[in-house]
Amino acid sequence: MTRFAVLGTGMAGFGAGHALEAAGMPFVMYDRNPYYGGHTHSLRYDSGFVFDEGGHVSFTKHAHVRDILAENVKGEFEERRLGADNYWKGLRIPHPVQCNLAKLPPDLSVDILTEYASQFGSTLAPDASYAEWLVGAYGKTFASTFPMVYGHKYHTTTMDRLTTDWIGPRMYRPSLDEVFRGAIAGAKQVNGAHYVDMFRYPKVGGFKTYLEAFAGRYEMRLDHKLVEIDPMAKTLRFADGKVESYDRVVSSIPLPELIPLIARAPDDVRSAAKQLAFTTAVLINLGIDREDLSNAGITYFYDEDIIFSRVNLPHMFSPRNAPPGCGTIQAEVYFSDKYRPLPPDPSTLIERVIADLRRAEFIRETDKILLKDVAMNRYANVIYDVDRPAAVATIHGFLNDVGIHYCGRYGDWNHAWTDQAFISGEEAAKKALDRV
Repeated sequence: MTRFAVLGTGMAGFGAGHALEAAGMPFVMYDRNPYYGGHTHSLRYDSGFVFDEGGHVSFTKHAHVRDILAENVKGEFEERRLGADNYWKGLRIPHPVQCNLAKLPPDLSVDILTEYASQFGSTLAPDASYAEWLVGAYGKTFASTFPMVYGHKYHTTTMDRLTTDWIGPRMYRPSLDEVFRGAIAGAKQVNGAHYVDMFRYPKVGGFKTYLEAFAGRYEMRLDHKLVEIDPMAKTLRFADGKVESYDRVVSSIPLPELIPLIARAPDDVRSAAKQLAFTTAVLINLGIDREDLSNAGITYFYDEDIIFSRVNLPHMFSPRNAPPGCGTIQAEVYFSDKYRPLPPDPSTLIERVIADLRRAEFIRETDKILLKDVAMNRYANVIYDVDRPAAVATIHGFLNDVGIHYCGRYGDWNHAWTDQAFISGEEAAKKALDRV
C-alpha cells in the first residue's frame, strides 16, 4: 500500500486525514507538539476555564463540513447568533461602525456621511493598496479614525504595505440607505452585517472537541519534531534520529518553517520563505468571578492607546467554558517578526491588558480575577503585505515540483477559516491520491 504522511494535526491536517480515510488509504499524522490540534488546540484549566487559540467559532455554510463537525461531537453543540460590537473613546458601538454612525459625535458623523456619499460607487483601482482601498471605500475620515487604527494594531504594519486580495466579506461596504439609516437616531438600523451571523461551537471542552473523534481513529505520532524532509529519498528525519519513509506527503506546516527543512531547497526559495510575514498573537486569558461582562461575545478596539485589538468572551460561545457564575475574557495583542517584534517577556503584558480592560469598563475594581495566564499563538494570521504574492508563487512552484502537497492557512498561506482549512486538507490529500 502507498504510505501517506500528514504533517500537522490541525484542522487542515485532519481534513487530509479524513479524505485519506474515505479512500481507504493508510496514513500516519505527525506533530512536533505533545498534543494534537494545531491552532485548533484548546487550553483546559483545572479551575474549569476553557480558552481556544483565539476566538474560534464555526460559521461554515458548507453542508459537508457542518455535518462532519456535528457528527464528531454527536450533535452536542451550541448554535447561537454572534454578538459583536466596537469600542472607541469610551463608546460601545454596534457592529459594523459604518452602519451605526448615530452612536458617534454628530460632527464626526456628518464628515463621514459627506465623504461616503460624495464617492459612493466610485471604482477602485485593482492594484490599490489597502490604505487606498479604505479611503476609496469609506472616505478619509472614517478610514483614518477606525479601520486604519485597528488594522495597524492587528496587522502590525501600515495599511499602505498591504494588498487587498484578502478582504472578501471581511470589510462590509453598506449602501447609502444603510449608512444614512444608521446615522439617524431612531431610524431602523442595520444589524447582523458581520460576515459571521449564526455560529456553532461544542458544548464542552472548547473548539478542539471537534477534532477528538478524528484523533480517536487516526494514527498519530506526537512530540515528533521534524528536522529534515528529503523529497528525493522520500524520507522524514526527526530530532530523535528516527527516519520514516513515505510515498506521498501532505503538509500543513507553515511555509517559513517548512522550507528550511527541505533538503537541497534552492536559495531563491529559501529567500522567498524569509519574505513571508505573519503575526504572533499574545493571548491574555482571564477568568472573572462574574459572567455579565458584556453583551457582545467579540469586541473590536479602535483606540491607539489600548494595547489589544480584540477581546473574545469564550463563555458566551458556550457557558461550559467557565465555572457556573463566572466569565472569561481573552485579549489579543499582536506582534510580528517583520514589523513589530515580540517583547522579551510577553507575560509582562498581563497587567497592562487588565488596566486597559478596567478603563474600558469590562472589568470592575470589585471583580475578582480567578485566572491570569498568557498563551502564545506563534502563527496567528498571514500578513498580506506587498512581498507576499511573489514569495508564495516561488514557494508553491517549488513544492509542486518536489511533490510536497501543501494545505491549510499556513501551507496555502492565506486567510482560510476553519471550514476552508479543512477542505484545503481534503483537496491536498486528493491531489496526492491522484498521483498514486
